[in-house]
Amino acid sequence: MDKRCSAWQRRQEATIKAPENLEAMVKRILAAGVQAKYLLMDSWFMMPATVTALCKHIDVIGMVKKTSKIHYGYNGHRLDLKAIYRKLQKRRGRAKILASTIVTLKDGLPVKLVFVRDKRKQDWLALMSTNLELADENIIRIYGKRWDIEVFFKMAKQHLKLAKEIQCRDFDALVAHTSIVFMRYMFLVYQNRIETDNRTFGDLFYACCDEVSDISFIESLYRIMVLAGNRLKTIGNYCEKTATTFFDAIMQTALQCVGLVEKRKFASNF
Repeated sequence: MDKRCSAWQRRQEATIKAPENLEAMVKRILAAGVQAKYLLMDSWFMMPATVTALCKHIDVIGMVKKTSKIHYGYNGHRLDLKAIYRKLQKRRGRAKILASTIVTLKDGLPVKLVFVRDKRKQDWLALMSTNLELADENIIRIYGKRWDIEVFFKMAKQHLKLAKEIQCRDFDALVAHTSIVFMRYMFLVYQNRIETDNRTFGDLFYACCDEVSDISFIESLYRIMVLAGNRLKTIGNYCEKTATTFFDAIMQTALQCVGLVEKRKFASNF
């Protein structure tokens, strides 16, 4: 097989373990112009060596395994996750976030651990973030977006017939079938967003919202008065002094009304 073709590259990637492929995949994604702030992973990939390699390119947030084989630096000692949790002071009551702390990986990389309550098993879960400045709540909120991946898998397997509509055993055919299924999903998601999401055009939506800001009552009234004055000049018999006095009286009355409303709002706050 020609080593310059994509089929050869896919076969080479298939002989490498999945965690070792991650850094190359992230490099390709960022080079393609995908503007992402965080890489979300489950506990299967959240190994210290993998996190250290990936955080050179993008911040990582993921679930951490409860295992005695992985140790973190905490207060000058190398402890596993359960030992660190026992030493932390927990929040009182039924708080969703039990505790958080800063630890170091084997190579000295500082990371943030957030311990949250697991209601299903009356236990706790641990999340890790390489961005130390993120608040605990934001780490949990961002990691929650990873659920979209599970929705994608369910849609691909149950509705788009991933690995069910063919009986082929050829490696290239399986890659082609998987690519077609993923393209089907992207078409459906794109069409759904076009029809239901007003933010389809990304930053353009927010830019338009900033441009179309609400005009205050006084400013709108002033514009009406200016237009009325210009209209009077075209009619014929126009006394500028009388019109100016009339418009000034209207503006003063409007300003007094606005001031009265603001005073009432201020008094209602107390």
